[in-house]
Amino acid sequence: MKHIEFDNYLRASFSFALEEYIMTNPEFDDEYFLFWRTDPTLMIGRFQNTIEEINSAFVNEHNIQVVRRNSGGGTVYTDPDCWQFSFITWKKGGKVKDFQTFTKPVVDALKQLGVDTQFSGRNDLLCDGKKFSGNARFSLKDRFLHHGTILFDTNLENLVRAITVGEEKIISKGIKSVRERVTNIRPYLKEDMDSLSFRDKMISMLRKDMEQITLSEKDINKILEIEKSKFLTWDWNYGVSPAFNMSKSKRFDGGKVNVQLNVENGIIKEFGIFGDFFFDDEIQTLQDSLVGLRFEAGQIRNKLQEIQAEKHFYLITIDQIIEVLFE
Repeated sequence: MKHIEFDNYLRASFSFALEEYIMTNPEFDDEYFLFWRTDPTLMIGRFQNTIEEINSAFVNEHNIQVVRRNSGGGTVYTDPDCWQFSFITWKKGGKVKDFQTFTKPVVDALKQLGVDTQFSGRNDLLCDGKKFSGNARFSLKDRFLHHGTILFDTNLENLVRAITVGEEKIISKGIKSVRERVTNIRPYLKEDMDSLSFRDKMISMLRKDMEQITLSEKDINKILEIEKSKFLTWDWNYGVSPAFNMSKSKRFDGGKVNVQLNVENGIIKEFGIFGDFFFDDEIQTLQDSLVGLRFEAGQIRNKLQEIQAEKHFYLITIDQIIEVLFE
């Protein structure tokens, strides 16, 4: 595994473009580790409806960037005092790796700094019973990406206000609630340090004997092209949602599933699936496969089985998708 250093770029759109560039460029044939941060940003999960996730007025007023990532999961607020780590690896025998494979070295490094860290739920890291890290994943052909956040000294009030839409009283309760459930890890360090010192400590422990490499000018230009054509576009970050005539939601261990569809004369004309779940394939293939079917549990179940949908969901079953639609 090699460590790629790119300290001069604080745009999440650049970092996501870099991840994609490595995953799709055959010249990058090793496995790679990144440790990075951003300007104030809302990172939207791949399958989420952006408009429903953000407080647009607050985001615009405070110049917070909104960028959709390739991975699933929920919306994350980051700023220069929140660090991200990425591991880009190869699938082994076509299989994806579990979350704890990649969080373990991070947990071990944080424990050396005095932060008593535990893995919890489907993708979280906790300290003192409070969440400080969410993790997400994405696969592409034979490549696999795992990335996660570390709340070091993040502005938690902005985190709440940027994501929560509501009146001031609701927001105030939200801030109190988040502070009870979420934490920065700086207060838990056995030796206080600033954000950059924390980065240096983490990299020194995580990198170990990795070769450190820098990006060439050619690489940078290619990454900037991906950033401009995809991660800086309105279509990718917001997209156009059709006017659906049916919407149903349910939360499972694998995340929230929100299904929206147009049904005319009992036939599915449009189908959309949103949420903070993880799906290791192109979701459009699943959506398109259901268009033209009767809105009937048996037909939909058979099609989902035919395209092996359950193989690509993480902790979501076909039975649960049917449950969302018909209960």
